[in-house]
Amino acid sequence: MSRNIRVEALDQTPIEQQRIELVERKGIGHPDSLMDGIAESVSRALSRAYMEECGAVLHHNTDQGEVVGGETRPAFGGGRVIKPIYVLLVGRATKEFNGMHFPTDSIAVASARDYIRETLTNADMDRDVIVDCRLGEGSTDLRDVFRPCQDTKPRANDTSFGVGHAPFSEAETIVRGLSDAIDGPLRRKYPVLGQDVKIMALRDGDSITLTVACAMVGRYCSGIHEYLEVKETLQGELEKVARRHTNRQVRVDVNTADNPDAGSVFLTVNGTSAEMGDDGSVGRGNRCNGLITPNRPMSMEATSGKNPINHIGKIYNLLSTQVAQECVSEVDEIEEIYIRILSQIGNPIDRPLVASAQIIPKDGRNFRAISREVEAIIDASLENVTCVTEKVISGELKTF
Repeated sequence: MSRNIRVEALDQTPIEQQRIELVERKGIGHPDSLMDGIAESVSRALSRAYMEECGAVLHHNTDQGEVVGGETRPAFGGGRVIKPIYVLLVGRATKEFNGMHFPTDSIAVASARDYIRETLTNADMDRDVIVDCRLGEGSTDLRDVFRPCQDTKPRANDTSFGVGHAPFSEAETIVRGLSDAIDGPLRRKYPVLGQDVKIMALRDGDSITLTVACAMVGRYCSGIHEYLEVKETLQGELEKVARRHTNRQVRVDVNTADNPDAGSVFLTVNGTSAEMGDDGSVGRGNRCNGLITPNRPMSMEATSGKNPINHIGKIYNLLSTQVAQECVSEVDEIEEIYIRILSQIGNPIDRPLVASAQIIPKDGRNFRAISREVEAIIDASLENVTCVTEKVISGELKTF
């Protein structure tokens, strides 16, 4: 039985030719991204525990949760935590199977604390963060759908869709590049840079404005003059990174809400606004390609924390993104491609209700030949869809 793959030419202005483009990324310490990372770390830890105990990943979904902001008194040279960040883990997990009992709550709390410790490197986990777990058990019908038939792939747990696009535009590439630079070499060089970073790009024709909000860590900053020097340095460093990816005019603005004369600056104790009353939720931030792209089709599904076996909200979003990237890499004639894959609950995940590819071909290219190549790539990717599961559990695929 052939898969329901549809490939069509898209009559649309390519993104680089549109006048206005917006691109956003919330960094790893932003409260929403922090909760995404916690949810995904819990899912991976449960998956590994299930595999070790019974040789299979059992039903779970940890894509619910909340970071509840704390209270601090930031200060140059230090600062104090008044009220710790509170993290609530909720969702569903299999706690008993064939007579085996799983310490799901303990696994969840330990993995969440490990992730927070690795991400918020300035936080004292004994003092600054509380992790609470309220995992329930899954509904019977979804657990039944979760069990695959012997001769088929796992069956979809929902009627939902995933979306992906490729290639990245210059603005999208720049936003990812700036985020990677801050989380890598720049923070190693300047430990004052916190993990809570938000980058917003506006491309207006051939002019790109990048608005960057970056939490500063008070213990590494002696006073307002050093703070302002760090801002100026960060602005210059980020402009250099941006110009590696574009010949367009680039401007970088850092912490534009600061009012130094009034003593109001983005200063933190531990490098995140979650310590200062900002809350975070799973799925409220980056899509699985690491960006928020209002000029592109997007799914509203949270990718992080969903089980990697049959939860379409995770699998099809990751797969769509991979397929789009592979098509652009393998087929030179594609200007842009958009992939949408729709499931039907209860059907094998390699047999979607439809797998749609919309393509903007490069001028003068033979669309029929492009269509055949793209259809073959989609078909092969669906045939090997369980590879997504393996990459998710190993941590090879990022979900936000």
